Amino acid sequence: MNTAIQQISNHLTEILEGNPWYGRSAYAVLEEIDPTLVYVNPDEKGHAMIELLYHMITWARFVQSRLEGDLEKDMNYYEVFDWREIDPTVHTWRNGIQEFKSANKRILELLQTRKDDILEEPVALRTYNVGFMLKGYLEHNIYHLAQIIYVKKLLQ
Repeated sequence: MNTAIQQISNHLTEILEGNPWYGRSAYAVLEEIDPTLVYVNPDEKGHAMIELLYHMITWARFVQSRLEGDLEKDMNYYEVFDWREIDPTVHTWRNGIQEFKSANKRILELLQTRKDDILEEPVALRTYNVGFMLKGYLEHNIYHLAQIIYVKKLLQ
């Protein structure tokens, strides 16, 4: 039985494209942002929206790789891309949205093939299990989505 996995999948889908309790979905928010504003950092201590989006992508790819059983990429691999240097010719808002959607689509596909017992399995090269990783991933997306919304409000 995969009741817990299905609940996680449903929760992720709700966050990404549904009607979450706390507000609008991630994809709705990301799609409405003016791409000309995404490189602006309104506060020297914070991040531009594009940096937040690519940070979210890094950890989506991490979750995807762990669900795929990829042991080639250690934490150093992801830390190189975490808070990466943004090149506006490569790291566009549209490209970022597509990459974020692609990673999450793959995560959801992988979850559909799994049973609940995977939630207790250790995550390769980490000290926690898959259930903890997935719960953290859901929270991570909401946290950084809120930051993107806040930066957007500061810039308008």
